[in-house]
Amino acid sequence: MHADPRGPQYTPQEQALKAHHDAVFTERLQADLPPAECRVPMLPVAQLYVRDVPLLRPPGGADLLQVLWCPHDHAPHGKPSTALFWRSAADVVDVLAMPPEPYEADYPGYAPQPCRLTPEPTIDYPNSLELSPQTRQALGDWSRWQAAGAAVDSSYAAYPWEFYDTELAVAPGWKAGGWAPWGRTDPCPQDCGACGAQMVPLLTIASFEWDGGPGSWVPYADRAAAATSHIAGQNPAQPTGVENRQHRQPPDLRLPHVPGAPAHRPGPVSRSTAGGS
Repeated sequence: MHADPRGPQYTPQEQALKAHHDAVFTERLQADLPPAECRVPMLPVAQLYVRDVPLLRPPGGADLLQVLWCPHDHAPHGKPSTALFWRSAADVVDVLAMPPEPYEADYPGYAPQPCRLTPEPTIDYPNSLELSPQTRQALGDWSRWQAAGAAVDSSYAAYPWEFYDTELAVAPGWKAGGWAPWGRTDPCPQDCGACGAQMVPLLTIASFEWDGGPGSWVPYADRAAAATSHIAGQNPAQPTGVENRQHRQPPDLRLPHVPGAPAHRPGPVSRSTAGGS
């Protein structure tokens, strides 16, 4: 449906389901039930197999990570509350043909659209603020970039370190592992409150697969679609339909963890990133 520029935003089945959810929501409002009696099913957000994403480093004999969230804002970050489950794929039986769907969400972007992921290994470098002063000084030397033969646009000649931050560091989009973005704050370590170990990024749930920059992060298979704005109501950079909101900005939602200790996990961490990725 989304491949047809003149196609509708919703199928007839989706329209009927939306009408049903609206009716249930209206009924709930009229009944004026307390929040504790208005349970909303958690939504599946991601299902990742270790065979596809070896960097997951699962605990024990697990080979499958399932991520769910509640489509409502929760304290302290005003984000969906997440739940992570490490499982053995062989033990997953009696799969629901139609997972439960919520009849309401705080924001449409909190209801992910079903899609199939195609994991792609990418070299991810840290933000320049996490590098040593000597390395940052080297990145600012335009002659070094020219001597290395890198395909650097001449527009970066006055600010060569911006080439690093824009084109090489902190890959945007959904990703497992990698480096975290820091747009409005300086980098700071994240220590586990249970064991004191430093946590590392496990999964980044991004609003966009690429940002509004020069387009170097757009996958080759998506570059034709990226040249358009919206197709049948869908942004090509948002195949999942997920959009995290915070102060009218679409930041990423990051889930850190302590490798090998799945129970030692705080709430999601959100940072607004440069370029809106």
